[in-house]
Amino acid sequence: MKYMEREEIFCCPKTSRAYPDRLRCFDDMPEYLYVKGKLPDSRKKSVAIVGARRCSNYGSSQAYYFAKELSLFGIQIISGMARGVDGWAHRGALDGGGETFAVLGSGPDICYPRQNIDIYRRIPLQGGILSEYEPQTPALPRHFPRRNRIISALADLVLVIEAGKKSGSLITVNFALEQGRTVYALPGRLGDALSEGCNNLIFEGAGIANSVDIILDELQISDKLKADLEAKSNFRLASREEMVYSCLDLRPKYLEEIFLQVELNPGEIQEILLKLELKGLVAEPVKNYYARTGG
Repeated sequence: MKYMEREEIFCCPKTSRAYPDRLRCFDDMPEYLYVKGKLPDSRKKSVAIVGARRCSNYGSSQAYYFAKELSLFGIQIISGMARGVDGWAHRGALDGGGETFAVLGSGPDICYPRQNIDIYRRIPLQGGILSEYEPQTPALPRHFPRRNRIISALADLVLVIEAGKKSGSLITVNFALEQGRTVYALPGRLGDALSEGCNNLIFEGAGIANSVDIILDELQISDKLKADLEAKSNFRLASREEMVYSCLDLRPKYLEEIFLQVELNPGEIQEILLKLELKGLVAEPVKNYYARTGG
């Protein structure tokens, strides 16, 4: 008990009112959840984003993009904190200021894989780390397929970003279908091994995730809420553009120096620099050096 207190972990039994309603209705859900942070809010919409561990650049960028955009609409992002798609989905939700929840195949006090230690530390501040396994339980291969039933049950919709023909993500899809959850898949190129699972899902009747709006429509997010949040997003973007632009002058400045001067993450800064270039306000005369155009 003292160890759990020190690690800021609490135990939520199935008999508790705090136990997620989405799990309570299934007989195969755990009697206890061990939680670091908080539990998902059953009154809010949730999307599980899953996919390949060895995802492509396309897969990682799409996982990040969908999670970040959906989180802006107050949608909770559920995943498993694995390498690849899972990790990028959590990062997208965190960077979007949203809530995200990781269901682990180990105790909640064990970060696996260690390469995700950054998001492991951030998630409890904006969501929670959940496990059916007691603290100090190691990550074992047999735990991961089983935890997928919790990931799908916590979601209203499961979105598969990239998956091979025999991907473990398809286990999550099978659980989702048994639980009556909606499944969407990101379409990929024909002949691409990482897209084979997704393309097969679409052939079998899964929704085609070719835009965030399609997911929002499926979740019945109102047009008014979309418009309000889009207006706020545009205002934030304009403010961030001003932050980056004001850091520049007519003399080219090295990218690393811009990173140090602007209080945004490097990915956002590079995205904004590209937007400013397209508007003709900024030029890159030498690779990784940026200056105002004087326009």
